[in-house]
Amino acid sequence: MLKVLKPGFFTTVQDNGRFGYRDKGVPVSGAMDMGSVSRVNTLLENDSNAAVLEITMTGPTLLFESNTYIALAGAWLSPTLNNEPIYNYKVYKVEKGDILSYGKLEKGFRSYLAVKNGFKSDTVLGSKSQYFPITETKCISELQEIDFDETTSFKPKISELKMDTYLDFNFLEVEKGPEYDMLGDNQLVELFSKEFTVSKENNRMAYQMNEKILGHEKTILTSATQPGTVQFTPAGRLIVLMKDGQTTGGYPRILQLTEEAICVLAQKRSTDSVTFTLV
Repeated sequence: MLKVLKPGFFTTVQDNGRFGYRDKGVPVSGAMDMGSVSRVNTLLENDSNAAVLEITMTGPTLLFESNTYIALAGAWLSPTLNNEPIYNYKVYKVEKGDILSYGKLEKGFRSYLAVKNGFKSDTVLGSKSQYFPITETKCISELQEIDFDETTSFKPKISELKMDTYLDFNFLEVEKGPEYDMLGDNQLVELFSKEFTVSKENNRMAYQMNEKILGHEKTILTSATQPGTVQFTPAGRLIVLMKDGQTTGGYPRILQLTEEAICVLAQKRSTDSVTFTLV
């Protein structure tokens, strides 16, 4: 069992996501940075869909009421275990009474905490991912208890991963979207030569960019969208849908981020800059 002493800014339970309900308007949800989640679950030899905590910007303070093993990934939030520094991509044993805390955000935006065998919160429509109102709550709260299976003995095959810091990447690999061909030469030049900064309007639903490109007057029928879809508004603004984004939209879909690019963008915050690279 894990007791939440302080919840942090926005901490949620996430797994790979909720599939098969987009025709009902239910977003996929799931972890924003699936690359990080895959690595920590691999270190702990968990099922690939084991639920983790997604920690945004400011970390929680967590009391372990059972023995287990943990691994961290993603953003660097200066974590400590019983006031001693610990590090990403490494397996740690924790015992009943241990306290995990987070400090200053140094790099990235979202950190991930995995426990051996995953967290055991309620499953709704096939997923443990929190998304209100599909789930009863939108994030974890103070004094909440989150269950997991106690583990007293575990010998990991891999105890640590050496990682290149993708948190420093500022390019987003994209593929052509369904309405890509509507773009004119001047719009294409702007789209692939300009540096875009993340606006303050960024969350699990979508990331907007501050800079615009030459606008348009094209309308489309409301059509399917998915995480990573880049919408293009008539005013020339770019909106990148993320894991909690709507399932349909009426703006032209000019680009589609790769899964790796979604992970990169999920670690960006306001005023961080990115460029688009067509693959």
